[in-house]
Amino acid sequence: MLSRKKPDKPNYAFIDAQNLHLGTKDAGFDLDYDKFRIYLKDKYAVEKAYMFIGYLPKYQELYDSLRKKGFILKFKPVLPAKIKEKQKGDIDAHLAFTVMRYYNEFNKAVVVSSDGDFDTVITYLRAKKKLGMVISPGRNKCSSLLKKASGGDISYLDEIGEKIKRTGQNEKAPL
Repeated sequence: MLSRKKPDKPNYAFIDAQNLHLGTKDAGFDLDYDKFRIYLKDKYAVEKAYMFIGYLPKYQELYDSLRKKGFILKFKPVLPAKIKEKQKGDIDAHLAFTVMRYYNEFNKAVVVSSDGDFDTVITYLRAKKKLGMVISPGRNKCSSLLKKASGGDISYLDEIGEKIKRTGQNEKAPL
């Protein structure tokens, strides 16, 4: 859990972009990425927000926009779609590796995802007292493995949607 005391090291966020986008859509709102970045900074003292996202050249304008909002983008090549399947850039291992790569640089990690594949890294961070919070886009779609691994240090964006939802059409939605 994050404390109010000024830490020696900054807090970092590690964001599963696809899970965030689809999760907030499923929860019934479009996320305003400006508001979300401010929310991370104000609520969790996040100085660096790493966003893991599949890369497709046609979304370059979106990527530039996210960078301007203060996100550090970590790209994963998108695999060609199989028949009747969506294209997918699987970022899970990349996100987990990056958490461990920067482990000694941050005070607390804020992990944004509902994906149970992150239960091992969340369990490890919690055991080492390096977990600030797990933020799930929606309570109903959050993995029970992730809920358990968080030990209660979990919040849900669908419960604060009014604070972070997009109210205009000034931004293209991510993948």
